[in-house]
Amino acid sequence: MNDRMTAPWAEYALARFPEDPRDQLRAWDAADTYLLRHLAESGTPLSGSVVVVGDRWGALATALSAHRPTQITDSFLAQEATRANLARNGVEATAVRLLTTQDTPPDRIDVLLVRVPKSLALLEDQLHRLAPGVHEGTVVVGTGMVKEIHTSTLHLFERILGPTRTSLAEKKARLIFCTPYPGIARAANPWPYSYRLPDDIGLVSGRTVVNHAGVFCADRLDIGTRFLLQHLPRSRGPERIVDLGCGNGVVGTAMALANPEAEVLFVDESYQAVASAEETYRENTDGVGAQFRVGDGLAEVPAGSVDLVLNNPPFHSHQATTDTTAWRMFSGARRALRPGGELWVIGNRHLGYHLKLRRLFGNSELVASDAKFVVLRAVKK
Repeated sequence: MNDRMTAPWAEYALARFPEDPRDQLRAWDAADTYLLRHLAESGTPLSGSVVVVGDRWGALATALSAHRPTQITDSFLAQEATRANLARNGVEATAVRLLTTQDTPPDRIDVLLVRVPKSLALLEDQLHRLAPGVHEGTVVVGTGMVKEIHTSTLHLFERILGPTRTSLAEKKARLIFCTPYPGIARAANPWPYSYRLPDDIGLVSGRTVVNHAGVFCADRLDIGTRFLLQHLPRSRGPERIVDLGCGNGVVGTAMALANPEAEVLFVDESYQAVASAEETYRENTDGVGAQFRVGDGLAEVPAGSVDLVLNNPPFHSHQATTDTTAWRMFSGARRALRPGGELWVIGNRHLGYHLKLRRLFGNSELVASDAKFVVLRAVKK
């Protein structure tokens, strides 16, 4: 969906990435416009080092591009959306410095704008990483929809940066104002976090998983992945396997342990996830025979080059429930698989993935199920 966001100084044409004319979700919301209006009305000086964290689709970075901000994001798709939205509005790509959550943040930050993420852990990690660059005069403003900002959110700002308060709500959005206190005594950053896997999940039983902040179920093994690990396909010989939407990489690592001859590709659009997968893999194997890629699913994988794809697709895009991501993952898997190659999917029973697989592949087989989950197998003919 292409739409125009109105900021106090201009209008901007914005779209999500990848563009889909059927997608009715906008690339911005009231939290973005509330923050931009506050910056204009408060006369916040933007001549120094401006850092924008967690910008969903580049709306904030695009609107502030005249001030040459640094954008920090965990999302490959958000980064690509930012590039596309800058170009869409006639702004040179160099106007915004694009960093990932795995990059070293700027040494000095004069204005810190934080789009509150869904993951409190990711917010905690990023505030810890940004804190050394924040000084007594730094303007710190967070923004989010009311349902995204909790008491625990405010406590994180207060505990890591300094005294914090919130604005009144406007159009179901709220701002967070934090006054930095450089002398604050803060605990060490607890991320990344490691834990030991349970003993009943096959070859990865009892092994160590490494999780960077923001990865799904970063402090324990989620029950869907646990169920998939108990019903993994057999793999033999020099197969090419993809752990699609790899998260912490535990599924791909299990496949690598089951078939040392296989080449495993770990793919996710989250920089935090791919970093986790690489560390998990190296913790439990000899460290060779795998590739790690942050990207848009299987878009960069040659057609007909893969033997097996394993996938636990997300069904949320930030706060919105959508099957768009799952549909794109399944379509990408079908293109990447060789004839006879297989896609294995774990999902909640109610999501009806078997119907999508039948439409795409012409077949869908139930491998295993329990009260909540199904493991499905589709074969490319």
